[in-house]
Amino acid sequence: MSRPSIVPIALTLDDRTGYTLWAPPWEEDGEEWQAFLGSTVDVPADINDDDPEAPGPTAVVHLFPSPAALAAFCRVSTDHDLVDHPVWPVVSTLGAADLTPDEDHRYDLDGVYDIVAENPDRWAVEELAADVDIVGRLAECCDTTGDEDDEDLDDDETSFEAVAELVSRPEVAALGLGVGAFLGRSGEESWARLGTAVDELWEDVLEELDEHLDWTGAGTVSANDYPSAAEEAEARAADPDDDEDDDEVDVAPADRPAAGSTAASPAQASTAGVRTVRSGSGLTATPAAVAAAQEFWEAVGILPVELVVPEGAGVTLRCYVDDRARFLGRDGQVFVFPTPVELARYCAGDEAHDLTEIASWPEVADTDTMPLPADEDRYDLSALAEVLAEVAGGAGGLVTHQALAQPAEGALDLAEYAGLPRVQQQFGPGAALGQAVARSETEPTAPLSGEDAAVLAAAWSDVLADIGTALVFRSDVER
Repeated sequence: MSRPSIVPIALTLDDRTGYTLWAPPWEEDGEEWQAFLGSTVDVPADINDDDPEAPGPTAVVHLFPSPAALAAFCRVSTDHDLVDHPVWPVVSTLGAADLTPDEDHRYDLDGVYDIVAENPDRWAVEELAADVDIVGRLAECCDTTGDEDDEDLDDDETSFEAVAELVSRPEVAALGLGVGAFLGRSGEESWARLGTAVDELWEDVLEELDEHLDWTGAGTVSANDYPSAAEEAEARAADPDDDEDDDEVDVAPADRPAAGSTAASPAQASTAGVRTVRSGSGLTATPAAVAAAQEFWEAVGILPVELVVPEGAGVTLRCYVDDRARFLGRDGQVFVFPTPVELARYCAGDEAHDLTEIASWPEVADTDTMPLPADEDRYDLSALAEVLAEVAGGAGGLVTHQALAQPAEGALDLAEYAGLPRVQQQFGPGAALGQAVARSETEPTAPLSGEDAAVLAAAWSDVLADIGTALVFRSDVER
């Protein structure tokens, strides 16, 4: 049995931010479950309603104005739906730093309209997919319609009609395929339909959801205690080290089941894994140095990238032109340098390459800012090969599909620039690797089985072989 976990998350809705906990899908006694930090409460009738009627027992998710308030509640309260979760004894002892969400678990539901108004780059698609996913999970856990003992109810009846309609749209389902689903003429049309669906349904989605969000911290705070989006951004800017990387808490499963939890529901995916994917990176820059460098590189729109492949490791540059990846290189060959210093020296030279024509290239050639890749632009393709071999060799269930996402992104960008059709075919919707990567978007915590890993390992080996032909490791920079 895979090991369960609990993850802190932040939701921004109606210009206020609340913190809570999410237990990703886990398995107990042959059933799969997921849950949020919530409970069932009796909601009073709305006196402003034309036909006021108490909705009766309602599943709600408790939100808190800060990680500290969330931690304080967890230390003393046992009246909620996560108290029987196997990890809860550990979570109840954690402080605010451990219960602070990372960037991947912050969901700005107010910002969805702005996202669909943008061009469909990978960041917009990933953020929108995450927002829709968490809304769907909240609806699934809070929807008790199917639990009612009423023969007149249809099996598919739900109190989240707008959510159900939104997630049923094919263009919404396409979010799980990544930015590639929204490129080209047909992709642009799909993105436009996605924007129309959001315009039509998102307000209703948020209204349905808000009925199940407790903005009183289970009665511990008032609505005025929650920070606005501007206040939250200002506070985080003042304390940039607030986010913690180790936001998932994993322990061995306990014997007691979580069934009967009022905010828990059977889930569609499996649980988070416990195998740590170790990087073969040779970079040693501090997070503070990387963050300082990123200000320049993001401003010029050309980002440093680290690649780790069986042939070696190094850094290069990448940008996107008309939503297509373009690397520092020439004629489909990517130039890779052993250190950021050597890359910077090359950029200051006058050798022609495919980034020379980028409008901001003169700024790159003149800068003394080191090309230090951010975490999201570091691709260890060799580590994935090792992990897949481990899973195929008997470590099934200890690695999740999420391990595929970032290496696949790097491989696809390289294949796009270098013109590697066999790599692109491996990531097609009918190929095993393509299907697994798509699942990494929709069910990132689903574990990889040994049987699947064996197939994926063979496919990934072919990907690495083709990508190796497109990389030129440069160490001939004139000093």
